[in-house]
Parts: sequence; C-alpha cells; structure tokens
Amino acid sequence: MNAMTHGKKKHIIRKVLLIIIGMTAVFLLFSFIRHRVMLEGEKDLLTPPGQMVDVDGHKMHVYSVGEGDKTLVLMAASGTVCPSLDFNNLYSSLGDDYRIVTVEKFGYGYSDIVNRPRDIATILSDTRAALSGAGISGPYILCPHSYSGLEALYWAQTYPDEVEAIIGLDMAFPDAYNYTKGGALVEPYYLVQNGLINLGIGRFFSDDTFLPEGDFLSDDEEKIYIALVNRIGNNIDVAKEASAAKASAELVASGDKPDIPMLLFLSEKKLDGSNDLWRSIAYEYAEGLNYVSFVELDCGHYIFHYEPERIAEEIKAFLQDLD
Repeated sequence: MNAMTHGKKKHIIRKVLLIIIGMTAVFLLFSFIRHRVMLEGEKDLLTPPGQMVDVDGHKMHVYSVGEGDKTLVLMAASGTVCPSLDFNNLYSSLGDDYRIVTVEKFGYGYSDIVNRPRDIATILSDTRAALSGAGISGPYILCPHSYSGLEALYWAQTYPDEVEAIIGLDMAFPDAYNYTKGGALVEPYYLVQNGLINLGIGRFFSDDTFLPEGDFLSDDEEKIYIALVNRIGNNIDVAKEASAAKASAELVASGDKPDIPMLLFLSEKKLDGSNDLWRSIAYEYAEGLNYVSFVELDCGHYIFHYEPERIAEEIKAFLQDLD
C-alpha cells in the first residue's frame, strides 16, 4: 500500500512538472512571437537622426548639432542604450555655442552590432574612424560620462594633439575598477539579460523600468528609446565591453596622466557602498596635474539629466577661460 501511494505521488509530481514546463514553453513561444511582431512594427520609429558612417565594413551612427569654433564630443556610459537621445538636455543647452557630437559605439543606438573585441583601443579606433568618416575633425573637447572616461584618458594619452580638454560628466578613473566586479561571469550575465530581451520578456515590464533617469524625453522619444531597448538591450557588444573594463582600466593606468585642462563634474554616485570613494578617486587622479577644476553636484550619476543648466553654465565658463 505504501509503495503504491509513493508511486502515485511520484506520478502526480511528474505530471505537475510536465504541465509547468509545457505552460512555460507555451508562454515563451507566445512572448517570442509577440516580440518579433512588435519589432517589425517598430521599424518605422528607428530612422537615424544623424549620419551612418562606414567603419571597417559596418555602420556607426554619428549625431551632431550646433555650430561653433569648438567641437564637444559627448561620450556615453557603458550600457547606455541610445546615447544620441541620452544627451538631449546638453544639445539644447550648448548647441547654440558649440558643435556637439555624439558617436554611438557599435552595439549602441542606431549603430550596428558587430560581435568583435570591445577593448578600449578598438573602441577608440572605431570612434576616430567614425568622426573622420563624418568629416568632423579635431582638436576635440571630450565630454565622457562614467566608463567613457577611460576612453577619453586613453585618447589623450595616445593622440594628445587631438584632445584640447576633457570635461568629465561624472567620468570614471582607472582606480574605480578596483572596486567593481569582473571576471568570467560578466559577459554571460549580460547575455542572459539579452536572451530574455530577445524572448520578449522585457515587454511585460513597465516602460519606466528601462527609460533613462530624469524626465526629459518627449513621448515620441520615449517610444524610440523603448523600441531600442527591446531590439538591442545588453547585446554582445555591450557584454564584451563590460568584460574588458578591468583590462582597459589597467591599460589607462599604465600610461602617463594627460596634463591638459580638465573640468570634472562629480555626482553622489556610490562605489563599494561609499559616497566619498567615487569622488576621492577623482581627486587622487588629479593630484600633480596643473589644469584641473572640480564641480560637485548633489544628484545622481547621470548628472546631465538632473542639472543640465548648471553643467552648461560651468562648461561655457571653462571654455571661455581656455581662450
């Protein structure tokens, strides 16, 4: 009797598991098909507003606004889905006085996904080729946010004649990557997220989950941003870039500090649980340099979403002093 009861229990459990697996498979199939249909319907939203430039057989998107004697290159953080939209506030604040340029790296915004190495030397090579292809020449004033601070520093180390100044929009410095997680699991972590996006799982979440911090996009721009999240979010290029971050930081740390004018905005970003650590790393990097000034802001990491007017005022004053 006990043996029969035990056998029935196993049969019921097996049956329940099969039902759960079957329902999950049906849900994922429904989600995937729905996602593909929506991707097709969103194609008309995704017309690049800038130039599509050929770089090594693939297309990169270069967006520029404004005119002026100085060219500011806005450089987005790692994982920022659409840099050409992310910097909207700065276009309107600075475009009347300067030429403002955003180069969308491979895997970002309207640029192609290429599945090739994303180390900082390769990224810089792509960025310079895209600017050249778009007919935008230096010298440049680099305006990096977060991870792109490494690219800006490496650019100034490697091609100093091309970099007039650096304006750090809460940019990262090499020592910050001593406190971040890395290793073999970084790339798979991103690719699991991308796999869920490709299955359409992200479409069951509120749009607010994926929209950038702050309330600065129009309704139409929000639709474009969400369409790009569901099309390219955390793709292989972004994953490879994140995986290479520590090695890129070590490469920059091994070079000389570029002794050029720098204006460094700092946020309240936490690093390793500390508000002070993020800022102290920036101050320590600047020790011994001759032309560095700091502006501390009481806001989140995406400072240009929260304080665009203050940032624009400080940038204009800084650039006037350069002249």
